[in-house]
Amino acid sequence: MPFGWHGKKVRLVPLEREKHFENCVRWLNDPQVTAWTLVGDFPLTRLAEQEFFDRAARTSDTEVVFAIELLGEDEEHIGACGIHNISYRHGVGTIGLFIGRPQLWNHGLGSDTIATLTRYAFEVAGLRLLLSEAMSENTGSLRIHEKCGYREIGRLPGRYWKRGAYREAVLYATARHEWLAQTSAAP
Repeated sequence: MPFGWHGKKVRLVPLEREKHFENCVRWLNDPQVTAWTLVGDFPLTRLAEQEFFDRAARTSDTEVVFAIELLGEDEEHIGACGIHNISYRHGVGTIGLFIGRPQLWNHGLGSDTIATLTRYAFEVAGLRLLLSEAMSENTGSLRIHEKCGYREIGRLPGRYWKRGAYREAVLYATARHEWLAQTSAAP
């Protein structure tokens, strides 16, 4: 029986080594997939990814990580997402995601993932504010954030070194009350 948090196109489920590990190692060593992520500039060893999986599998007060699967019979694994740097005292977390199969980019899966992750953060985890950032050249990510109701709150020139240059980071945020107003106004 399918489980997890469902969007319109995707389901967010706990990471499972047997089901998701091999894909993550392959995708996070693929330069096309990691072109605009904070990982991927150095080879990701199986040991490093195993340590991440072990950490993600433990209950944590500061991080929630999910595998992204397509809705449907085959439950195809297509990426990962999470809420990081969670502070329950302040009600804040930082979201991130990647879709590991480039042929699935520009099909609304990233938007559905962020919408589902945002709903989880506000309705289940009880957070009040979500932050995110994307490199300014990552136009797909910029569109996704805006489509999901995140507002740009600033830019940091030269924030990250990526692929031979310092890259500008675009900072985004959405608060629970803003999200509730958008979702209640949506048809």
